[in-house]
Amino acid sequence: RHIQMMVLPKPFELEAIPGLEIAAYMRPADEVGGDYYDVLRNGSRVKIGIGDVTGHGLESGVLMLMVQSVARALQETNEADPHQFLDRLNRAIYKNIERTNTDKHLSLAFLDFEDGRVTLSGQHEDVLVVRAGGEVERIDTLDLGLPVGLESDISPFIDTYDIKFGTGDVIVLHTDGVTEAEDQDRRLFGFERLCQSARKRQGGSAEEIKTGIVEDLMAHIGIQKIHDDITLVIIRHT
Repeated sequence: RHIQMMVLPKPFELEAIPGLEIAAYMRPADEVGGDYYDVLRNGSRVKIGIGDVTGHGLESGVLMLMVQSVARALQETNEADPHQFLDRLNRAIYKNIERTNTDKHLSLAFLDFEDGRVTLSGQHEDVLVVRAGGEVERIDTLDLGLPVGLESDISPFIDTYDIKFGTGDVIVLHTDGVTEAEDQDRRLFGFERLCQSARKRQGGSAEEIKTGIVEDLMAHIGIQKIHDDITLVIIRHT
């Protein structure tokens, strides 16, 4: 768990990104989790990734670290095309998974920020956008990719979606540990509660929105055991 947390973005990295406020929360369910998020900057290009490896434990944690390293390497080679980026990452991860003789794979999506444009690629949980005026948009990523590591070539399935992102708009990324968290009556926190929690704090900073959502989530869970890793990333256009 310590090694996993070591590779997460540091606060000073997030604070150095012009035009964006970014706040993130990760809580592994066990000693080692399979959730992934990262914020990679190379010049004016910023790439934010979020993913969830099947299961958790050591194998999932190792795969998460592999994804982090491959994504960093690709970003450093100035691979600016989202389609190529995800295709090459998948090829590398698939070959590594073959070596490990495991049946692991992961949902994985990336947001590319450059010159005021945001491009979404890859298959993961739905993306939530809360507009400065309070309107809420839900973006389905099902048709933007395939789980990474499942097939040697996912290139035909990769697509992109452009998100309009103006001043005061907020993007919320999460793993299913958020929406599938249960209360004592086994009711899920769900996407609608996530929307309500984010909308309620519209106008606050990314950090305030993140803290508020986590408070609502923990109040919902109560004294229940947390069964899945929880990851939440808030991006606010300043």
